[in-house]
Amino acid sequence: MARRTFHRAPEAERRHDLIEATLDCIAEYGLQGATVRQIAIKAGVTAGLIRHYFQSKEHILQEAYRVVIARLTEKAERVTGDAETRLRDFIVINLTEPVANSRSLSLWASFISRVSVDPELAAIHREGYLSFRDALETLLADFLAERNVDASPERCRRLAIAINGLLDGLWLECCLAGELFGESELVEIALTSIETLLGLPLRPADAGPRF
Repeated sequence: MARRTFHRAPEAERRHDLIEATLDCIAEYGLQGATVRQIAIKAGVTAGLIRHYFQSKEHILQEAYRVVIARLTEKAERVTGDAETRLRDFIVINLTEPVANSRSLSLWASFISRVSVDPELAAIHREGYLSFRDALETLLADFLAERNVDASPERCRRLAIAINGLLDGLWLECCLAGELFGESELVEIALTSIETLLGLPLRPADAGPRF
């Protein structure tokens, strides 16, 4: 197992380095295998230093899950351009690297197995889901309003729930068996399926993500 080089740094940077080491351990060994000792070895520090920054293993796992959730959503939430471009790029980003890859899946799967039995992780999961869905609802509202069609909050909410479910399924396909699909095939399936849900064309055939 490769060790990280730990160095003197401000508190925020130290916490960041320890969380990164935790994620490396979880990706390699799973939640049970990501012990404080293994995290310390990966980070190149003592277990005592970890306990200085985090009250317990559960605490550092919670913070690590917040990072996982944020990384699955933050890039998509920073899309720019007109309403059509932002909605299209939001979809593309969620089905391509680095959001969709085997490491993201490994980390997500490790945590999701605990969400139903750990109230703290469940709260983090819910917060991340609602944040993602809120961002999608806003994109849909802007896009539909630009087209002068029904952009009511209830319609956008229902569309966001449906599109989120579609993206979740295709994301799993991409992460688990991406080699079974042609280049950009899953992205095209997502775009055409969402166009059907919206009843509107979403992008020119040759358009790609802009970020």
